[in-house]
Amino acid sequence: QVQLVESGGGLVQAGGSLRLSCAASGRTFSTYRMGWFRQAPGKERESAATITWRGGIVYYKDSAKGRFTISRDTTKNTVYLQMNSLKPEDTAVYYCAAGDTPGTWNYWGQGTQVTVSS
Repeated sequence: QVQLVESGGGLVQAGGSLRLSCAASGRTFSTYRMGWFRQAPGKERESAATITWRGGIVYYKDSAKGRFTISRDTTKNTVYLQMNSLKPEDTAVYYCAAGDTPGTWNYWGQGTQVTVSS
């Protein structure tokens, strides 16, 4: 059974930092892309950053460039999202996802809440 378990969310002041973790289990993810998505209240879910498990190729949404860093530790089967210079508009539920083909996300975590106060 595939599981993606996020952790690391919380309440932080504007300008602060958080590091989210996503522990993946239940299958081999070597050919997958891993992604961090977020959904703010009343808005659609959007991609923040993605990374290929094998080569570590990254992609960032414009709003995340320069502030967020996605990485993975293949020995721990864990993907991270380091978020710096957080803004109130970064407040959202953050989800980890795994996909085997471009545009497809096969597995999702349960989400972790990030709240940035002004």
